[in-house]
Amino acid sequence: MSIRSKLFATVALPVLSVSVAVPPAVADSLMKPFEVAQEGGGQSDEELLLQKQRQAEEEAARQAAEQQRAAEEEAARQAAEQQRAAEEEAARQAAEQQRAAEEEAARQAAEQQKAAEEEAARQAAEQQKAAEEEAARQAAEQQKAAEEEAARQAAEQQKAAEEEAARKAAEEQKAAEEQKAAEEQKAADEQKAADEQKAAEEQKAAEEQKAAEEQKAADEQKAAEEQKAAEEQKAADEQKAADEQKAADEQKAADEQKAAEEPKAGGETAPAVEPQPQTGEGQPVPGAEQPQTGEGQPVPGAEQPQTGEGQPVPGAEQPQTGEGQPVPGTEQPQTGEGQPVPGTEQPVTAEQPQVQQPAPEVVDTRTEEEKVKIADDPAATDETVVLPVENGAAVLDSDKDADNAGGNQAREERQKLREELRAKEEDAPPPADDAAAQAAIAAEMPADLPQKIEANLNEKGTRVDEAPVFVVPETTNIVNNTVINNTVINNNTTVNNITNNITEVKIVEQVDNRVILGVGDQIFVRGDDRPRLRYDAEETYYDQLPRGRTRETIVRPGGYRIVTVYNRYGDILQRSRVDRDGNEYLMIYAPERDEGPRPAIIDVGYELPPMRLRIPVRDYIADVSDDPDRDYYEFLAEPPVERVERVYTMDEVRHSARLRDKVRRVDLDTITFPTGSAEVSMSQAKTMRKVAAAMEKILAKDPGETFFIEGHTDAVGSDRSNLVLSDKRAESVASLLTEVYGIPPENLATQGYGERFLKVRTQDAEQQNRRVTIRRVTPLVRPVAQR
Repeated sequence: MSIRSKLFATVALPVLSVSVAVPPAVADSLMKPFEVAQEGGGQSDEELLLQKQRQAEEEAARQAAEQQRAAEEEAARQAAEQQRAAEEEAARQAAEQQRAAEEEAARQAAEQQKAAEEEAARQAAEQQKAAEEEAARQAAEQQKAAEEEAARQAAEQQKAAEEEAARKAAEEQKAAEEQKAAEEQKAADEQKAADEQKAAEEQKAAEEQKAAEEQKAADEQKAAEEQKAAEEQKAADEQKAADEQKAADEQKAADEQKAAEEPKAGGETAPAVEPQPQTGEGQPVPGAEQPQTGEGQPVPGAEQPQTGEGQPVPGAEQPQTGEGQPVPGTEQPQTGEGQPVPGTEQPVTAEQPQVQQPAPEVVDTRTEEEKVKIADDPAATDETVVLPVENGAAVLDSDKDADNAGGNQAREERQKLREELRAKEEDAPPPADDAAAQAAIAAEMPADLPQKIEANLNEKGTRVDEAPVFVVPETTNIVNNTVINNTVINNNTTVNNITNNITEVKIVEQVDNRVILGVGDQIFVRGDDRPRLRYDAEETYYDQLPRGRTRETIVRPGGYRIVTVYNRYGDILQRSRVDRDGNEYLMIYAPERDEGPRPAIIDVGYELPPMRLRIPVRDYIADVSDDPDRDYYEFLAEPPVERVERVYTMDEVRHSARLRDKVRRVDLDTITFPTGSAEVSMSQAKTMRKVAAAMEKILAKDPGETFFIEGHTDAVGSDRSNLVLSDKRAESVASLLTEVYGIPPENLATQGYGERFLKVRTQDAEQQNRRVTIRRVTPLVRPVAQR
């Protein structure tokens, strides 16, 4: 084979084969060197062919790489698009599957719920049927057992009755024989006692005659000594007056001499008066020394010299106004719990009331453990609940009244009445709130009550310059036949009914702004709260209204007003608090009485059955000394312990222990008054802080609340002096709550009860009986619906 043939076979033929697979342009470029090589002869054909082959291979490799790259990019693009399309399709399918699954689950849940309800209804029906069958079976068994038990008890009772009749017959026979012997012995004893009594009376008459003679001699001796002392005192006073006059004359002469020697420079300078410490609006600090008025006389209300337990020094000169009368507000010398010192001048008194007979003695044979058990659960017994302390008196003040009148017999009668109430199922549980307590009277309130209240505030009247003087209650042959818990008052008793004939109310005594009234054989103190209510007032004015009524308006700082409507006797018909925006808060409201003669001071609570205490004593009485950390807000905010029959007047609440027993009480036994004193030290006043804070919290919620403050004494001293003293104690605590703790005076009502409601039954001096009590009486004196 020639070289040309070999070259064609080895170079041209492969190029031609490549050119078949590549574009024509590339094939031309591959063939061109070959053609050139055929035409020229510069290089050898092999070299040219090799060069061209190499170039063709490089070009083919380059183009193959570009095609490969383009193909890969296209494949990647298509793969991405396919991937995205696959993902979108998968998401769509997943969403459809999820929706289908949820719809299927909801359908299955609905079917299960329906099946469950049907199953529950079926089971309930089966259970109801089974319960009814079981109840019927048990009722039949119980009926059968009850009939068998009744038959057995009847047989036993019959047998017991026959045995008892036989026993009683034997006992009556024996008793008759013993009675005969006892009567014979009694006759002998009475004869002997009569002989001894006669001898004793003769002995006593002789001793009394001797004592009278000795007393007469002692009185004459004392009168002579007092006469001598008076003459000596008079001579000393005259000598002192002469010395003072002489000294005054000498001082006057010296002053005139000095005035003549020295020129005058201006007028006389008034002597400096040392300022007094104050508490609030110009009020002197309690106990601080007060300035004098006139001839060495203390300012009215200033503290007097004391000896020991708050007693003024016997014989110390007392402040006078006019003809030897004591200055209003000053205490007189005492010799016990409100007992005046013999020989001191006393206020003029009117006709005295009947002398009250000594109270029957109460004998309580229960042990301390039994008393404690009853105090923890009074609802479990019908007996009188007493304080579980030595000589503890009844817990309820109405029970104390009954004990004082009828003793143990009264207790037995009350126990029977309580048993009857329990049998009649009239023993309802304590109310849950104030509204529940007044549920019985809510429907009876007139529909136009808001209009009536508004009318009392805005009714046109005649302005008067001075505060009115209220009249004494009028009584004209008023007969009050009342059941008084089957107890005795006025020593006029039938079996179950009391005939209380009252024909006159007498003014027994007038002390400062207090009047002691006598009604039958009882006495009451009647004070005037209006001076205390005017504390911190900017203005006070009065309007005379028709039907003998008076409207008092007190304007306080901040622009709010206290409007009180009184009837002619001083009873509060309505009291409201009106703020400067015109918002009215009703505090006290009671329907007006007719204008006929008014009944005397009687206890309207006597119309009610004896009260049964159904809560523990600890939840009814809060003793501050025993539980100083107690929540007094929760305690005072509690509702009455029994229902309230109607809205009562404040006067009715004052004079009815039975009404006041409806509400809980706080005993401020940390304030221990000295004998005969109404003063409260600041150290003891601090013990009232938590109680005052609770009252303030209650008033912040409802400014129309009313708190009742009671004053008490022990049994030492006369009834009249103790009444006045106890009223002063109540007023002292009320003033302290206002001036120290900021409790508005219009939210406080006061009353003194003297020794009537002792906490410990003793006639001796007893600190626990000298106390003050606080009750929240709002549910008794105001319709709850008007809050």
